[in-house]
Amino acid sequence: MKIGIIGAGNIGGNLTRRLRVLGHDVSVANSRGPETLTALAKETGAKPVTVRDAARGKNVVIVTIPVKNIPALPKDLFAGADDTVVVDTGNYYPQRRDGRIDAIEAGTTESRWVAQQLGRPVVKAFNNIYAKHLLERGRPKGEPGRIALPVAGDDAKAKGVVLRLLDELGFDGVDAGTLDESWRQQPDTPVYGTDFDAGGVRRALSEAHKERSPGFRAVEGSPASAT
Repeated sequence: MKIGIIGAGNIGGNLTRRLRVLGHDVSVANSRGPETLTALAKETGAKPVTVRDAARGKNVVIVTIPVKNIPALPKDLFAGADDTVVVDTGNYYPQRRDGRIDAIEAGTTESRWVAQQLGRPVVKAFNNIYAKHLLERGRPKGEPGRIALPVAGDDAKAKGVVLRLLDELGFDGVDAGTLDESWRQQPDTPVYGTDFDAGGVRRALSEAHKERSPGFRAVEGSPASAT
């Protein structure tokens, strides 16, 4: 597949590495420009490109940047890319990084808010796994101890694409419901930061509580507002 990755941090960089090993045509972009991605490109064979080029003519585009930076992406980034599956890996950290986002604080799920900013549907995935584990812990299908990851979204076809990609990467995918149910995999839920198998992921999703704990809500002294 032709895959664009917007964001070359820990998750974006390791997805670039893994997907290139699998033979996918990967283009990677960041906010600083393609000239800053030469080392990653040399290591992996991925194409360093602009953010706009990462979103053009791709089967899948993975957006893996801080939530607070989503509104800074071009408003027409996905114009004309109706068949592209867009994946959001983001997590909202109001106290540590993102500042207060009023809509999320009021109950909008993180990825629903991201979809609203991008102006198109997204699938939420890759947000609950450590980047190092994403790089190192994929296993063949059926092998004991295979890690499972939740995938949430409103479009069954788009979710299917992501679930197949997870399988290629060495992980079982678990359908976590609609995008409005993706709060079940947000930070500080039972599935977050875990390496559960498929049964464990389903159990953890069912045990999640929608109300955010105090450590994951904006407080006085949080970074500047992102709204």
